[in-house]
Amino acid sequence: MRPTYPDVELALLSRWPETRLEPSLDRIRAICELMGDPQRAQPVIQLTGTNGKTSTSRMIDALLRALDLRTGRFTSPHLQRMNERICVDGEPLSDELFVDAYADVAIYADLVDQGQPHPLSFFEMLVAMGYAAFADAPVDVAVVEVGMGGAWDATSVADASVAVITPIDVDHASFLGDTPADIAVEKAGIIKPGSRTVLASQPEEVLEVIMGRANEVGSMLVLEGADFGVESRTAAVGGQVLTIQGVKGRYEDILLPLHGAFQARNAALAVAAVEVFTGDAELDPDLIRAGFGAVTSPGRLEVVRRSPTVVLDAAHNPHGVRAMVESISEEFAFSPLIGVVGVMADKDAEEILRELEPVVAHLVCTQNSTERSLAAADLAEVASGVFGPERITVVPRLDDALERAIGLADASGEDFGDSIGSGGVIVTGSVVTVGEARTLLRGGESQ
Repeated sequence: MRPTYPDVELALLSRWPETRLEPSLDRIRAICELMGDPQRAQPVIQLTGTNGKTSTSRMIDALLRALDLRTGRFTSPHLQRMNERICVDGEPLSDELFVDAYADVAIYADLVDQGQPHPLSFFEMLVAMGYAAFADAPVDVAVVEVGMGGAWDATSVADASVAVITPIDVDHASFLGDTPADIAVEKAGIIKPGSRTVLASQPEEVLEVIMGRANEVGSMLVLEGADFGVESRTAAVGGQVLTIQGVKGRYEDILLPLHGAFQARNAALAVAAVEVFTGDAELDPDLIRAGFGAVTSPGRLEVVRRSPTVVLDAAHNPHGVRAMVESISEEFAFSPLIGVVGVMADKDAEEILRELEPVVAHLVCTQNSTERSLAAADLAEVASGVFGPERITVVPRLDDALERAIGLADASGEDFGDSIGSGGVIVTGSVVTVGEARTLLRGGESQ
């Protein structure tokens, strides 16, 4: 009997979780070989980095579609529904096509499971489904974001023609290393012989590692700040207007309907990636405007409500939170700003909170529905040393936490000495927390 979408979700979730990693591509190579190597059916633009991967992936996808190319896009994790991870022509696979992709892979998964020391993981299955769906569509180019790291990530079963590396900082330290340089070694593994590498501005120790890998395998490298970058940016209604110096051309009056300096840098990275992918000619500025004009980035400085304004941002490490705080301070005038924060237990909660403290007047500590979530009470214990007990409220249920924060922002004049109506809410700390908040605030609407 044909499985349903919920059946497929359960079957995938019953496998090794994304957080259980092994430095091996044996299983994903085995299943792709049985399927006829669908990862070779189209050129691949692969992205790694610590922050900005999904937003940059969406921008690259939008630009390629503006150039009339049919795209596949693989990103992770998902915000609300699993099929968001696999997109064709900018849209998530329908439930029916998601089930079809699973069925295409499942018949080979049993063979691989029996022939390997460990069965295929949740993430490996999704990667195989993504490449199968892209080959079946078919697409002209696949934009593929790693799950974690680079060299041993299942997405690296494909030899990408363009490697895009967003800013690197410390995250997933127990898996990837304790310093940016250690992490860069793993992430540099996506740079393949004869490819082109597009690199965001990096600390010197990271730059040394990436340039070393590029030289070793003969990859042409272009670097933000030297070969491309944001020349100017001006705040505009609903986003910002950019001038981008690309690798091949200069592009003026580009409206990006997203907030934050970090999104402007992501846009420059996306332009450079598409330039080196398409060849030596500069891009048509009107096509860049058309592509970026339609781009969205759910859960990244996303305004989902007004009066009071509620902003969602999936920052989940100190580097990401720092960028978010800079953008909020620059582009919004909340007084007060109420924070709703739920983090995973394996994250550096104290440093995340220290980045938030200067701009958040009151913190609502909560948790998401997963077992990996840090309990709200434990988060509050950490927060008390950063914010002080008087600036903290503990509300374990996320729906109640949102209601409490909105109430505090609404009552800003009375409780915080600010003008009524000036308050705002930022929901952050993890992708899961933001995804669940998005579902609560926007219903079942996905991406």
